[in-house]
Amino acid sequence: MVVNKSRALNPKSYVPADLVYPDVPYVNHQPLRREAAAALVALFAAAHSEAGLRLSVQSAYRSYDMQLRVYNQDVAAHGGTYADTDTARSGTSEHQTGLAVDISAVPASCSLDACFGTTPQGRWLAANAWRFGFLLRYQADKVAVTGYTYEPWHFRYVGVDLATQLHKTGVTTLEEFFGVPGGTAYAQ
Repeated sequence: MVVNKSRALNPKSYVPADLVYPDVPYVNHQPLRREAAAALVALFAAAHSEAGLRLSVQSAYRSYDMQLRVYNQDVAAHGGTYADTDTARSGTSEHQTGLAVDISAVPASCSLDACFGTTPQGRWLAANAWRFGFLLRYQADKVAVTGYTYEPWHFRYVGVDLATQLHKTGVTTLEEFFGVPGGTAYAQ
């Protein structure tokens, strides 16, 4: 499923049926869908065994109501125009699918900030997450396509086959790969 500003979940209150808690370090204890959780455990283990890096889940599944609170907090802090480039509205968040995860470094360094992409953890994830079925979803050069600013911590589980195909072809967004609408404006 491709979820973005043009493609809301149906129903907007969607809740995955197979949410589990992967056995990994957390900042906020939130579940993922079963297949994504298993892949995340393998990803974290490889980061540690291959590069000596430690990772943590900053955020994962968010319900419709939780996403509404996150969005409203962003609006209150920065205004609606900024929030729409930074935080999804309820019903249009990849986090609500149970397939998206925000990853941070341990110890914390540049969490939920663009500088995460320059950390050893951010660089390793950008180069290797595809091997475990994850896509770095919001790239710096794809804001017009995805509708969101660069988020080097936000990874979307798409499965190893699709992630490998994206990696081999150099296509970096689901919108471009599947030829579906994206963009910076919410559908009416």
